[in-house]
Amino acid sequence: MCGITGFISSELTKSHLIKMTEAIQHRGPDAEGYFYNADLHVGLGHRRLSILDLSVEANQPMTSHGGRYVMVYNGEVYNYKEIASQLGLSLNTSSDSEVLLEAYAKWGDEFVQQLNGMFAIAIYDLQEKQLKLFRDRLGIKPLYYFFQDNCFAFASEIKSLHQLGIKFQLNQKAVANYFYLGYSPQNSTVFAAIQQLPAGSIGTLENGGFQVSTYWDLADKVEVSTPNNYTESKQHLTETLHSAVAYRMISDVPLGTFLSGGTDSSLVTALASKISPVKINTFSIGFAEAKFNESQHAKAIASHLKTNHHELQVSYTDALDVLDEVMDNFDQPFVDSSALPTYLVSKMAKQNVSVALSGDGGDELFMGYGSYNWGKRLSNPFIWNTRKLIAKGLSLSNSNRNKRAAMVFNCPSKERIKSHIFSQEQYLFNENELPQLLINPSGLVLDEKIKSKRILSFQEEQALFDIQNYLKDDLLIKVDRCSMLTGLEVRVPLLDHRVVESAINLNSSFKISPQGTQKYMLKEVLYGMVPKNLLDHPKQGFSIPLSSWLDNELQYLIEEYLDDTLIADSKVFNLAYVKELKRRFFNGEKYLYNRIWQLIVFNKFLKKNQDYIVQ
Repeated sequence: MCGITGFISSELTKSHLIKMTEAIQHRGPDAEGYFYNADLHVGLGHRRLSILDLSVEANQPMTSHGGRYVMVYNGEVYNYKEIASQLGLSLNTSSDSEVLLEAYAKWGDEFVQQLNGMFAIAIYDLQEKQLKLFRDRLGIKPLYYFFQDNCFAFASEIKSLHQLGIKFQLNQKAVANYFYLGYSPQNSTVFAAIQQLPAGSIGTLENGGFQVSTYWDLADKVEVSTPNNYTESKQHLTETLHSAVAYRMISDVPLGTFLSGGTDSSLVTALASKISPVKINTFSIGFAEAKFNESQHAKAIASHLKTNHHELQVSYTDALDVLDEVMDNFDQPFVDSSALPTYLVSKMAKQNVSVALSGDGGDELFMGYGSYNWGKRLSNPFIWNTRKLIAKGLSLSNSNRNKRAAMVFNCPSKERIKSHIFSQEQYLFNENELPQLLINPSGLVLDEKIKSKRILSFQEEQALFDIQNYLKDDLLIKVDRCSMLTGLEVRVPLLDHRVVESAINLNSSFKISPQGTQKYMLKEVLYGMVPKNLLDHPKQGFSIPLSSWLDNELQYLIEEYLDDTLIADSKVFNLAYVKELKRRFFNGEKYLYNRIWQLIVFNKFLKKNQDYIVQ
């Protein structure tokens, strides 16, 4: 696991490359390396976190055996030994990096189809003077790029691109989408000239142009029909999950798992414990507030699986201590407050291991969110046709719960239904609020149409939408930034592309049972390793008591970042609307807390990044 940077530009020098690479030193504290050719105007930089083959021979940039290709690479490819055997390679190292580079030298772009793992790869062809970028199928590893005036630069994090000395315009569409979704979707960023290479894509820079092509698309993997045999489907899923976890336990350094006590992390931990010849380390976070504390469930499961369990109890002071460090590390506004406990559990894990397995992806693949129930509800023609009346009635209630439900029911159109459900389930600004909040509101960039070989249920469409958007642009970015900030590599077995392709083609009744049990088959697989009674508790999610903290200990953030003068000076927001929002929150409408948090995060970002933004 590492950080990569690079450029092709006659205006940039090796000193730029060094600054770009040093900016992401946290991603790779073990080694640094550079390739720079002044004649070709090419630079490649690398920071290494040593996981496989700890020797200096495995450092990067790495040159192919034939001397034609130079590579920098961030990630892990788990089936590299099989690929090496298939190619009959005589290797100088025992690292996956060497195998990847030689596979590309042999197969060209098609090599990426053979990779099982998470990766962002840059390969420069010294003969053809061509740069290739590759990003893994699900977008687990990040890769940003800037292309303007014959200057092309890329990096694992935006902070590297700030070392180019360029000021960027704000991307107004990304700003609007941030307040609607909590993140920048569809490969955009809040900086107008910086984009992400799409997941499952290849980028080619040659002859002054940059072309992006797709090598893997989730919707294309949806089969015409789903199997009806429950026993066979469960057996296939179990075997695929076992293989996915086993692959991700390949390491030359100590390894453990995140264990929250929920279904997904418990499944990964149970499989890892079954595979490992020694006790594995497990790590969990707890909160003083009982509603947010799952630590007792994690402890019970760890005890059953006989793991070396580590637990950290988190208070608001712990969050306060790391608030600036974590928020600033995202380089753009990012509203998911679970980044704070994610960072803290990563920091705790790093004291004991260098690799941790997480359960990310289980809710999206096996329908574990409440939003899927909303999807089913709003797909009912009667409810859809009367949704405005229902919303009006609920909005008159004194109950915060009913007011929230009213916002979900008040969906503007079927074209926007999936993002609307997500937005309102997350307590964010709805589409109708954006023109009231923003001085220069811009249109939303989401395309919610899903083309597939079979007709999908509304719940299946909602799940695919979440995988392609929320999972990629929120959850995976959160885990990457927070873990890499501590020098910890996090692997996600449930996002092995074989598991993903199997899950999206499971019969819907195997995901949500006729009795309404969500993640039904996944739980049944888990019950074969962990007693059901240890998992029989309400879903809590990995979140912090933000509403309570903003109303008390963290109220100073509202005073600092939602100050009337600051809001007016930003020239982004309508001051009257922000003032009314604060009034409503302090007068008891606590469900508005995430809107308040969004504004705090955005204004903190503006203040921190004023040197990089055109005023």
